[in-house]
Amino acid sequence: MANRLDIEKQELNYLAAYAVKSSESQGRKFKESEHEDRGCFQRDKDRITYSTAFRRLQYKTQVFVNYEGDHYRTRLTHTLEVTQIARAIARNLGLNEDLVEAIALAHDIGHTPFGHAGEYALNEIMKNYGGFEHNRHALRIVDYYEEKYPDFKGLNLTWEVREGIIKHSSTYDRPKNKDFSSNTWPSLEGQVVNLADEIAYNNHDLDDGISSGLISFESLDTIELWKRVKKSIAKKYPQAEKRTIRSLIIKNMINIYVKDLTAETKRNIKKYKIDSVDKARTSKKKVVSFSPEFDKQKKQVSKFLYNNLYMHPYVIRMSDKCTRFLRELFKTYLDKPQLMPKIHLQYIEDKSTKKHKYEVICDYIAGMTDRFALEEYKKLFDPNEKV
Repeated sequence: MANRLDIEKQELNYLAAYAVKSSESQGRKFKESEHEDRGCFQRDKDRITYSTAFRRLQYKTQVFVNYEGDHYRTRLTHTLEVTQIARAIARNLGLNEDLVEAIALAHDIGHTPFGHAGEYALNEIMKNYGGFEHNRHALRIVDYYEEKYPDFKGLNLTWEVREGIIKHSSTYDRPKNKDFSSNTWPSLEGQVVNLADEIAYNNHDLDDGISSGLISFESLDTIELWKRVKKSIAKKYPQAEKRTIRSLIIKNMINIYVKDLTAETKRNIKKYKIDSVDKARTSKKKVVSFSPEFDKQKKQVSKFLYNNLYMHPYVIRMSDKCTRFLRELFKTYLDKPQLMPKIHLQYIEDKSTKKHKYEVICDYIAGMTDRFALEEYKKLFDPNEKV
């Protein structure tokens, strides 16, 4: 059985020069002895997997609220899909798979209930108190709210994983944090997770949109990539059921995304002469990317999803209802904070200012699952519901 030192030596031998190595980690906030049989990033991914915030992802919205059905993606299943895609890309590029997996597992733990609608609602409520951004909240969770160790608060993750969390960026995420420079890119491992996230939600939101009936199978022919893949699948499997064809199209589209990203990133590594972690971070342009030609095809998918799923009247109505739930909950806790659990009252009392009160309530609501938020709303406002 390999111990930690063996793992670190193996990484130096088989990982690319631009990959982050466990033995070169910038360490943890609180000094502690590393595990004798696990590398530091392996240890981080285990800490994340066993965290309370990670388990809550099972009942947090991806696109469809939890009560809409059992077969739609949740934040948890989305996270697992992102992790799988990210590891495959990392393996192709010679990157540190353990670091990629740790960042991927943590990339959504700061999300509110009810998806982006919940985040927009809390950001509006908090506009005079620094706003709300789910990556900043994720960092607070792993640095402060998870209490599993007697010697320090939080999970005490490595600097590299924490950097990957706060610098997670996509169409919807542009976080900033004073502890991490905004003038550098995240590691290539962090960059891979960013785009694996996009690959996952672009393709799997199409799948869920069709399952829900909000997107018709035929309407997807307006997407050139979908149409091309569908044609090749139908030719190969002319007798296949529509459901099977749909699964094969999604599978093949993901493969096309991954292949293009891998090939373009390899070209960028060569073009920008990336031969170290520092050069990857300080490169003039982001290293992990899709090719310009494929980026146009990918944007067509994103535009279709925005117009036909995310802006569908049913989804907007569902999101609007959930937004009102959270606003009412926030107002109620603001008027009567004693309705929250005692631990959150203690957080308020530790630093009794109006801003701090807002921040504690915001963090409490952000940590809720869809199911808990709905149950709490009924307990507070439905006279027939038991308290």
